[in-house]
Amino acid sequence: MPRIRVWDLPLRIFHWALAFCVIAAYISQSIGGNAMVWHSRFGLAVLGLVAFRLVWGFVGSTNARFRHFVRGPKTIVAYLRGQWSGPGHNPLGALSALVLLGVALLLTLTGLFANDDIAFEGPLYTLIDKDLSDRITKIHHWFEPVILILVSLHIAAIAFYVWVKKQPLVKPMMTGWKEVAEGESATGGGLGAFFFSLALAIAVVVAASGVWLTFI
Repeated sequence: MPRIRVWDLPLRIFHWALAFCVIAAYISQSIGGNAMVWHSRFGLAVLGLVAFRLVWGFVGSTNARFRHFVRGPKTIVAYLRGQWSGPGHNPLGALSALVLLGVALLLTLTGLFANDDIAFEGPLYTLIDKDLSDRITKIHHWFEPVILILVSLHIAAIAFYVWVKKQPLVKPMMTGWKEVAEGESATGGGLGAFFFSLALAIAVVVAASGVWLTFI
């Protein structure tokens, strides 16, 4: 079968970097103590990655753009009936990707204002009062197991497609290429779009880090 370009390099780097940072953030939080410093750093990294992905969803290559893979109910039903095919995200995969991004964004945003009543405070903790921070911290804790469940379901879905449906999903996310019966290679997402997305992601991380608070 012919081989087409499915996933661009920035998207692939984002995918694996997000997986690493989410796992590292969870492990550092589980260790606690001095490791909470790294929990905060990995949280900021996740926020930057999600910010990059949101921008890349508009200016990246075709398969990375939201308008290309976010589908309506009719398409989802057609997919469940086996009447849909495509080289990029399937309709259910698109939904899971959006939910993962949303939960990751919620966790990182709440983490900016959280505290542990001992030694850890989020980088923007001083902008709000303690009671509000405590409420935000509870929300942060509520969604920690949610993202673990979503990641587990994501891995289980990949295993199902690889072993049961015989559709290789891991290799294309590593190489960017996929063998398909029909389809066109992804286009767009050049260097200009990449540096634009990267600049906005860095700006978000700098703002979220609270480094600017020292100048107030």
